[in-house]
Amino acid sequence: MTSEEKPAARRYTGARVRVGQGRARLAAAAAPGPGMVAGRFSVLSPGTERRHLAGADREAGYMTLGRADEAAGWVLAPVPHGAAFDPACPGAVTAPPGMDPGMVALARFQQMACLGLDRVPTDDLSDVVVVGSGPVALGCVLELSRRGATSIRVVTARRHAAIRRARGVICVPSKGAGRGRLVIDAAGVPASAAMLTTPGGILGLLGTPADGDALGALQVHRAGWSVVGMHELAPAAEGAYQAAFTTACRWLTGHLDPALATFWCRTVPGDKAPELFALLDAPGRPAEPVLLLDWRTA
Repeated sequence: MTSEEKPAARRYTGARVRVGQGRARLAAAAAPGPGMVAGRFSVLSPGTERRHLAGADREAGYMTLGRADEAAGWVLAPVPHGAAFDPACPGAVTAPPGMDPGMVALARFQQMACLGLDRVPTDDLSDVVVVGSGPVALGCVLELSRRGATSIRVVTARRHAAIRRARGVICVPSKGAGRGRLVIDAAGVPASAAMLTTPGGILGLLGTPADGDALGALQVHRAGWSVVGMHELAPAAEGAYQAAFTTACRWLTGHLDPALATFWCRTVPGDKAPELFALLDAPGRPAEPVLLLDWRTA
């Protein structure tokens, strides 16, 4: 039986956070099952977590890091926060040895943009706009930089967004941002991003829109836009998923100042998860776009 054929119940166990009805709750740890590794860190996706907080009770999270031993590279699996998991489960990727968890998380967000940009029908990155300043947007500007972009307008309402430290980034408010030939929505607001796209330009949908969000077909038709779905799990060649992650890991290791990874990432003890979730929609939300939970002692 291959990893793709394994029942979902065998892929992970012991999710550590449940959300719903506006709050997050800790759950007890569970011993890893046969062939599983313990979940040591997990990564938040603020937009997804906020949507799930408002819904019915469910397990939270979709990126957890674990490894078989200290010399091995981190395995990052699409399983709930802090869960023990099968390292061969579908969607799992492996980082080169020696990378710290924050850098691995950055690479995972960059991987999303790498796969999405492979589907965008242009290599011209001279007039690019990214909407958003969270972890998806940060991964996007890192990947654009890897591909040669030297000037990237980032549209954000945050006055001192941490993404401003990325190479080539100019942070601008939505009013006065101007339009771009290539606009990438990394915030899940496609209608707003569309208004920033020049006639005949390309609108890339990297952030996940809310269910029911729509762009008018007549609007797209008249503007002559090419609209590209950039979801990381859209069809791709076999091996492309791990290859994109490896590419991001190697580029970050060779080009990113480790101090920037520290500036962009905050690690919080796992037992503080309820308090952290409560801040996701509050003015006191951490300034760092990438948030990790540490489950090693929780």
